[in-house]
Amino acid sequence: MIRLEIMNYTQEEKEFFMREALREAKIALSHEEIPIGCVIVKDGKIIGRGHNAREELQRAVMHAEIMAIENANRCEESWRLLDCTLFVTIEPCVMCSGAIGLARIPQVVYGAKNQKFGAAGSLYDILTDQRLNHRVLVETGILEEDCAGIMQEFFRNRRKQ
Repeated sequence: MIRLEIMNYTQEEKEFFMREALREAKIALSHEEIPIGCVIVKDGKIIGRGHNAREELQRAVMHAEIMAIENANRCEESWRLLDCTLFVTIEPCVMCSGAIGLARIPQVVYGAKNQKFGAAGSLYDILTDQRLNHRVLVETGILEEDCAGIMQEFFRNRRKQ
């Protein structure tokens, strides 16, 4: 049996990595994408980064988590992202939660809930579902106001247009 290491980050470390995810969200925003950003951390270092890029790349699956997972897979030269933590600004959707499980990421930290599409506690609980063979330790609320705020501002501006 493979033993996965769950990292115990300090509050300062969690906020640092979530700020890096917010930096990715701002890249998405600069491309007029829904501003969600993600980083994947192993041994205290970022090994994967991603931001929403569906419009930019015209690919439906280019969510922040998918981009970060692909980036980390290349970095690790493996599809398994064991002993990693995924930090994302907004609660993962069904597709991204499935990808997190398939990549065997043991830990997810997200900023704000996604009441309309969330699959890590809001609408569904894919990451912790006991029926699945891979379960993930989930933490929420890190820089929640900042993570929710960038989304709220994006949609407020979009409604004005």
